[in-house]
Amino acid sequence: MSNVVPPPLKPGDTIAIIPTARAISVEELRDGIALAESWGLKVRLGDGIGRKHFQQAGTAEERAADLQAALNDPKVRAIWCARGGYGTVHLLDHLDLSALRRDPKWIVGFSDITVLHNALHNIGIASLHAQMPFNSGAKTEESRETIRKALFGEEWRMMSNEWRVASEEGLSLATRHSPLATQREGTCEGILIGGNLSLLYALRGTPYDIDPRGKILFIEDLDELLYHMDRMVQNLRLAGWFKDLAGLIVGGMSDMRDKNPEDPFGKSAEQIIADALGDTSYPVCFGFPAGHIDDNRALVFGQKAKLSVTTSGATLSFEGSV
Repeated sequence: MSNVVPPPLKPGDTIAIIPTARAISVEELRDGIALAESWGLKVRLGDGIGRKHFQQAGTAEERAADLQAALNDPKVRAIWCARGGYGTVHLLDHLDLSALRRDPKWIVGFSDITVLHNALHNIGIASLHAQMPFNSGAKTEESRETIRKALFGEEWRMMSNEWRVASEEGLSLATRHSPLATQREGTCEGILIGGNLSLLYALRGTPYDIDPRGKILFIEDLDELLYHMDRMVQNLRLAGWFKDLAGLIVGGMSDMRDKNPEDPFGKSAEQIIADALGDTSYPVCFGFPAGHIDDNRALVFGQKAKLSVTTSGATLSFEGSV
């Protein structure tokens, strides 16, 4: 069953920009603030904007209090995490997410925000894996527009072929990211979950781990050594993560590299994943436009989705209405 989907935003609603990890200045958020205001939203900046405690936007307690205030405030209708980096995991012990059961609202972000996506999934609240305000001006129009459509509920009222990734574009991305042509055709349905591979791996065995069985799993990552990535993928494989999936979507695997190019690991990021799937038969898509890439489109985690992979590329659509 799908998680609770927060109600759609309306012009005049307030969106809070909260730094849950690395420090960030108001100037670095100009593009994101202007974008949210262009949608007719009021922007409220968290107390952590401009604050710096070593690399972070404050201590764990300060950052958690900033996020908790936005969670508890009924005037805040969505929370846009300011940027990633590292450190959101430190907030988990200090947060009371039960406020979202009483008053569901979107939490938006990706990368380090995978920590919150996992926590929200486990309490039955849908969330939005999408570009954050930091660096949003450098992303594609589709990247920015899919955030707006998801926040305002428009994806449920659009024709499915307008919301889905175009087949031609899917093929282009798959060709660029997956020269080994490891895609696997087919169609499946299931709840969409996932996020950053490193964070999913780091949360294994904790109360914030997730159960992927019967679901469509999305993974992406950035700037990892290939043998480090293999270690993470093998952990998921040995834990049975790949055994009973409905489908697998692999987004950007950006800047994955060898420690020493003269002594290579011997597999690309895509081949590491493909080899770990064994004799499973569900649909698999590589090069999907989401993750640490310019075309970072919004994905609704915790919502039932349909994935179709063909020789022309891949499409993903969500069902239901708000």
